[in-house]
Amino acid sequence: MSHPLPWRIGVLTTHPIQYQVPWFRLLAQHPSIDLQVFYCLLPSPEQQGDGFGVAFEWDIPLLEGYRYQVLKNIAPNPSVTQFHGCDTPEIFQILKSQPWDAFIVNGWMAKSCLQLLAACRLHNVPCFVRGESNHLRPRASWKRFLQRILIHQYSAYLSIGQGNTHFYQDLGVRPELIFSTPYCVENDRFVQAAHQLRPQKIQLRQQFSLNPHAFTFLYCGKFIPKKHPLDLLQAIQQLHNQGITEFQLLMVGDGELRSACEAFVQRYNLPVQFSGFLNQGEIVQAYVAADCLVLPSDSGETWGLVVNEAMACGLPAIVSDAVGCHLDLIQPGQTGSVYPQGKVDSLAQTLKQWIEAGLHTAQTRGQQAQRHILQFHTYPDVVQGIEQACRSVLIPHSRL
Repeated sequence: MSHPLPWRIGVLTTHPIQYQVPWFRLLAQHPSIDLQVFYCLLPSPEQQGDGFGVAFEWDIPLLEGYRYQVLKNIAPNPSVTQFHGCDTPEIFQILKSQPWDAFIVNGWMAKSCLQLLAACRLHNVPCFVRGESNHLRPRASWKRFLQRILIHQYSAYLSIGQGNTHFYQDLGVRPELIFSTPYCVENDRFVQAAHQLRPQKIQLRQQFSLNPHAFTFLYCGKFIPKKHPLDLLQAIQQLHNQGITEFQLLMVGDGELRSACEAFVQRYNLPVQFSGFLNQGEIVQAYVAADCLVLPSDSGETWGLVVNEAMACGLPAIVSDAVGCHLDLIQPGQTGSVYPQGKVDSLAQTLKQWIEAGLHTAQTRGQQAQRHILQFHTYPDVVQGIEQACRSVLIPHSRL
């Protein structure tokens, strides 16, 4: 028997996220899917800024183009970053009282996500998981044991990339239950904005108090321990001590380590400028002003969507081998470089190689990075993967 269309699909996620909303909108337009998104909370500027070091609201619309409902969150201290910050038992009644063909849940790092999984199991509704975990992060054997039990409760696995796929396979998930839904950003928005701003590159550098002509590296993200911004500054210090001067670093963002980073730069008189937090409408200015992104994070950086954004703007990237996206986005010698995480000497040597290769090489590799992103990491690819999961799990034979 074939399954009647359209499929009624629910999505549960903690809060509106700029990287998720575009595929919500596309999925809502799909003729075979009737979509409803459920949020655990709409964060205040202070809640939104948790970890960013500054309260803010995103300056792009996130609640248009799809149906959504905000669940009643009974957590004593609602939060988008803490496990107990999302507690929405209302989801049990929603699954009981309405017919659903499947639910998609974004990971299991919030209590609400596990509540949804339990509700799906209770009411025999297939639950598709789209999480970020990868095989690069060391885990204790007891944690792997518990993860194996948890992982096998889902009906399908929407993989964001190679590391995520390896994670599922290592825990015994059958390959035919894993569907590619690559992590991506709004490529067209970044491409167009970068194209418009590129003629103003010199002015943008002056705006950020940068040397208009020096090779410019970019750090873009929260100033928090897992991103290791001080590793990058220590590498910059090594180059400075070697007498290498025709380069500079722009650091974009805020967070608990910013004051330590600023003190380090001041102490050693390094060629580094800080911009503070830049919202989505401003961030492309930093990408255009730079020549190469650097992301020195540890394995807590399960993907690193800043790399997608930078590449969409035509930048290559240097990332550590613990950053989840390096398996999918970094092609050494073409789209960027990979170095051993935590090895400051190796990072310094990599930076030196890019400086010596010059601006033209960086530009060429940036163009290759942009082509790669536009070809393999798009929102239509995400929707296609979800559609394939629906066909595979919900009906025995395709009728699409």
